[in-house]
Amino acid sequence: MSLVATPDHNMAEMALCRTKIVATLGPASSDYATIRDLALAGADVFRLNFSHGTHADHASRHAFVRQVERELDRPIGILADMQGPKLRVGRFAGGKVVLEAGATFRFDLSDTPGDATRVQLPHPEIISVAKPGSRLLMDDGKLAVVVEQVGPDWLQTRVQTGGPLSDHKGVNVPDVALPIPALTEKDRLDLAYALELGVEYIALSFVQRPEDLLQARALVGERAALLAKLEKPQAVENLAAILELSDAVMVARGDLGVELPPESVPLIQKRIIREARRLGKPVVVATQMLESMIAAPTPTRAEASDVATAVFDGADAVMLSAESAAGQYPREAVRIMNRILWRVEQDAGWQAHMAAARLAPEDYVADAIASAAQQVAATLHAPAIVAYTHRGATALRIARERPTCPVLGVTPTAQAARRLALVWGVRAFVSLPHTASTTVEQMVSDALDVVRRAQVGATGDSVVIAAGVPFGVSGSTNLLRVAAVP
Repeated sequence: MSLVATPDHNMAEMALCRTKIVATLGPASSDYATIRDLALAGADVFRLNFSHGTHADHASRHAFVRQVERELDRPIGILADMQGPKLRVGRFAGGKVVLEAGATFRFDLSDTPGDATRVQLPHPEIISVAKPGSRLLMDDGKLAVVVEQVGPDWLQTRVQTGGPLSDHKGVNVPDVALPIPALTEKDRLDLAYALELGVEYIALSFVQRPEDLLQARALVGERAALLAKLEKPQAVENLAAILELSDAVMVARGDLGVELPPESVPLIQKRIIREARRLGKPVVVATQMLESMIAAPTPTRAEASDVATAVFDGADAVMLSAESAAGQYPREAVRIMNRILWRVEQDAGWQAHMAAARLAPEDYVADAIASAAQQVAATLHAPAIVAYTHRGATALRIARERPTCPVLGVTPTAQAARRLALVWGVRAFVSLPHTASTTVEQMVSDALDVVRRAQVGATGDSVVIAAGVPFGVSGSTNLLRVAAVP
């Protein structure tokens, strides 16, 4: 939960912030002091980007995050982001060529340096599925060609949008599902290392189909939560199945914006957030949120509006990439993002929008309890809802209701508490596990102790408590109590 004071608001007010911040660590944010500053500025989860840096770099950053976590005495999540399959052209004899619109251009498997008529495409998988009419986009969509003929080991294309093309520029193929797994051999090594470090989330890049999640789950098991990055048109087509198999999702607007028309991306963002929230799956909005702050101390007004839109859409978290990893102003980027979140969440229009978008409870006990907890808390103006949650499901369900007060998620494990750092409106606390011998009175007493630790509420305030009986059994939420703060 964001807890930084700024010139515009104090620490108590910041405790009301619900939307979380994911900050990417990199060369600009690799030392203990900077990571601590980012956490104090409002970062709830730190992202380790395995597309860059060595294992030793990531281990050092991981250790600093854990040190900061101990010092600040609040759970901080760590997300390990796998690189995924990177599709690139080969080399050119002169390092670069210029493709002319209307000209023909050939892609093949030969490693001979390319020229203005051809280049290596070291991905036979693309050639195997491409068809006449398929598009290939290069250099983040700056260049586009259309396939005219397909051979056993080559593609003959017509340049649609020309321009300079240099060695190893990226290739996007938006029109076909590629027979390439989401996890490369490099990813498998990085995944094993991230799990050894002990991260809370594994992010899978370029997910296309449910099978990508099943493959990753077989490797990860329950050691970490799986976050699917939605950056391919095929992922959007398979959204329901991917959401069902993932623990969280990310609207990764970089490649999504390359492979889809720009005007489609905002609507897809809203759709993904809506569907993820319906299923109670945390959703992160990412890419270019405060891009100008890589080199400037303040964002553009359009960027501030972009962050605010994600909050209005109901995203659980917003993410900083190069802004915090390699930019000149990582601290300022987190602070300003936090201020935007706070401003939006104080707006009466936002609060009315959240209430209007509240979902009807589903037909089972735990969801009915979650819905009732929100309603009772709103009626009594409760300062908090305390959710006893073994692995996080109860807190997630209550957060899905977007209550007006904080959700204090009480869990017996540090791992579950750190995972909840990504979830909208939840402040997590690690507590001794309750057992079958625990009485309801003891549970209430412990909940009120958590309220005191969270520094919310005043004497006489009513606190709503959700739990499960028998205690210590995951998935048994069936109890709702109201207790007064002593």
